[in-house]
Amino acid sequence: MRHHDHMTVVRLTATHPWFPDAVAQFDAYRQHYGANPAPEATEEWMRDQMVTDRLRVFAAGHNDMVRGVLTITVVPASLTLRTIWMIRDVYVDPSARRAGLAHALLAHVAEAAREEGAHRLSLQTEPDNVRAIQLYVSAGFQPVTEVVNWARVL
Repeated sequence: MRHHDHMTVVRLTATHPWFPDAVAQFDAYRQHYGANPAPEATEEWMRDQMVTDRLRVFAAGHNDMVRGVLTITVVPASLTLRTIWMIRDVYVDPSARRAGLAHALLAHVAEAAREEGAHRLSLQTEPDNVRAIQLYVSAGFQPVTEVVNWARVL
């Protein structure tokens, strides 16, 4: 747990007192991108992802109220024999935006990755998500133009 200017950032477990609020924030994030509300399914999915360590969830809040969530996956970096932490989701409640929560989450995760010996912290976002890109650049991220993402929907 770290404190950043009157806010607290923690890595959650499924038994952490903030877990229910983080689930609500994550479901709001899903709805922001067009998904239907599904609080029970979101809770079950998050719990399963966290228990199996496929997903790590970090939360930021003020006065014991979760206001932002960030998720990561840890993947092997075979060439360096280390790991890469991949940020999958970043969401701050609209009522708490522009207060530094996203920066605090990014800083906390970068420090945790460094402490665990990760080689790199990566993320992806849509090229027209200007506010997110500004946030990531201000947090020290740089675009990687030497690779292309490929996907196959199953």
